[in-house]
Amino acid sequence: MVGSVNAANLVLYTSQPNEDAQATVDGFMATHPDVKVDWVRDGTPKIMAKLMAEIEAGNPVADLLLIADTVTLERMKQAGQLLAYKSPEAANFDASLYDADGAYYSTKLITTGIMYNTAAGMKPTSWSDLAKPEAKGLVTMPSPLTSGAALIHAQTLVGVDGLGWDYYKSLQANGATASGGNGAVLKSVATGEKAYGVVVDYMPLREKAKGAPVEFVFPTEGVSAVTEPVAILSSSKNAEAAKLFVDYVLSEKGQEGFLKLGYIPARNGMAVPDGFPARDTIKVLPINASEALKASEDDLKTFSGIFGTN
Repeated sequence: MVGSVNAANLVLYTSQPNEDAQATVDGFMATHPDVKVDWVRDGTPKIMAKLMAEIEAGNPVADLLLIADTVTLERMKQAGQLLAYKSPEAANFDASLYDADGAYYSTKLITTGIMYNTAAGMKPTSWSDLAKPEAKGLVTMPSPLTSGAALIHAQTLVGVDGLGWDYYKSLQANGATASGGNGAVLKSVATGEKAYGVVVDYMPLREKAKGAPVEFVFPTEGVSAVTEPVAILSSSKNAEAAKLFVDYVLSEKGQEGFLKLGYIPARNGMAVPDGFPARDTIKVLPINASEALKASEDDLKTFSGIFGTN
């Protein structure tokens, strides 16, 4: 029967790297062999532009989203584009990690910190180190215009006493560059083209494990985090199967899948990946999704005013 869980076809739009998206979908389909999942992957701004164009045309293809940040999903919730679903798995998560109405749920903690090439002269320990003379012309970071995580990161640091937009101005004055996404930053620092990079945690930690000459630091002031939330579109024709997917990624089994891929699970009581410090030693800086949403357009303009529009 069309629309039933049996033999349903789900379409997932995601900003996960390709291998991670495939592993997540494979894990779900192993648990629910009657449900087939197709997935489409791109950076959050691009995947959202595609989805919004489809919604505008009255034909959204996706049933589910698994994308970088809660701010994007808060916008969709306020526009009535997400289905409220109270997952029984939510009991195992801190209330700050999901929407009270069940519109979206965080699946992992992806923090942004500092990576450096082991040949670098200075070993940074804080955000302020990147504005020091020793780092002049040697720092690269992703642009909030390209990366959802980079926008959340900027919005988080701007709210920290002693940093703010003045910090970003000092980085720009120190020759830091901001363009592209996290992958470009990783490559630039791993090859030694730049000494320091602002980047999401799992990338350098994975590369270090493979033997790359890089280290990753959780700065003393704290780190920003995106939580790669999952949500069901209110337009989904396969809502029951989509609910199974949400329950799976929040379940212990689904969270173990993210742990194996090298992420900090959002679910309470889980281990952290090899190479990470204990979860309670990582200081995650706060961000309010609805306030960040209101400020997003102005923040992008402010960032572009400092760094240009790469």
